[in-house]
Amino acid sequence: MKFGNGGAATEGTIAPEGGCPGKLFTSRKWTYERGVLIIRDHKGEPLAQLSFAGGRFEGKTAGGAALSLSR
Repeated sequence: MKFGNGGAATEGTIAPEGGCPGKLFTSRKWTYERGVLIIRDHKGEPLAQLSFAGGRFEGKTAGGAALSLSR
């Protein structure tokens, strides 16, 4: 996944790449609200919510599956 609008931005775009699990291939937007990264689909529906811990973002998809994002 490529995240757009980095730095101090609180929202931006996502360009999914091959191999995204579940419905994450439909991700298009991200927002960072109250310490939580929310990944949203093309309709604005939440696909996952993650918190920063241990040098990466960890959380769950909307379906309940564990998810971890790191560089």
